[in-house]
Amino acid sequence: MADFTLVDTHTHLNDQKFAGSEAEVIARAKEAGVTRLINMGDTLQSSAKAVELAAAHDGVYAGVGIHPEEIYELGTADDEQLAAWTREKRVVAIGEIGLDYYWEKDEAKRELQRRMFIHQLDLARQLHLPVCIHDREAHGDTMAILKKEAKGLRGVLHCFSGSYEMAQEICKMGWYIGVDGPLTYKNAAKLPEIVEKFPLERIFVETDAPYLAPVPMRGKQNEPAFVRYVAEKVAEIKRISVENVAKQTSINAEELYAI
Repeated sequence: MADFTLVDTHTHLNDQKFAGSEAEVIARAKEAGVTRLINMGDTLQSSAKAVELAAAHDGVYAGVGIHPEEIYELGTADDEQLAAWTREKRVVAIGEIGLDYYWEKDEAKRELQRRMFIHQLDLARQLHLPVCIHDREAHGDTMAILKKEAKGLRGVLHCFSGSYEMAQEICKMGWYIGVDGPLTYKNAAKLPEIVEKFPLERIFVETDAPYLAPVPMRGKQNEPAFVRYVAEKVAEIKRISVENVAKQTSINAEELYAI
């Protein structure tokens, strides 16, 4: 058992790659000191699974929402289903939602992403819940939408990949950035510098499991237990103890998600 505790604020045990092994993965996480984790939904099906896992396991929470890669024209029935789930035990966010221009090159489909991003932001506002944002190669549009449409909302830019200037804008909004396995990679580019300068009070540690396993687990299927390597890298970059990182990032998660 670790001598500090962590929260993995963004994982996907609701992914098919974990089917049948969720309880074992949760047990390994707890053994590694990861006492709480949040499964984010990316489809209605995966959101349902996230809600189910949250109800079945202590320390497990859920976000519900439709990921930009999976987005379609959401209707009343979709909104009602998402809203109904938020009344369930340990559902703490609308997410993950946002924009992904890396995979989507078609402008009409990007426009659909933007409209449905705004739609789900509005849903979160109505439900008084924070949001978890996916932003991949869509920094300009993501920030433009957040500045215009996210008034009164709070949230996190998960797996942050923007500039330091963008991070500063997020901080001014009272939001957070999430850092994951890529922080530990040799080609991490500007992210270590951003983490060094950015206030620890505005950072989450995440895995995005089963993807983006951190060094020294790179190449393996990621899981929540591995979030400690992300925390250790944050501590190394900021030249502080990992216990300090664990304590503050846990406080951050509690503050945003009320977990």
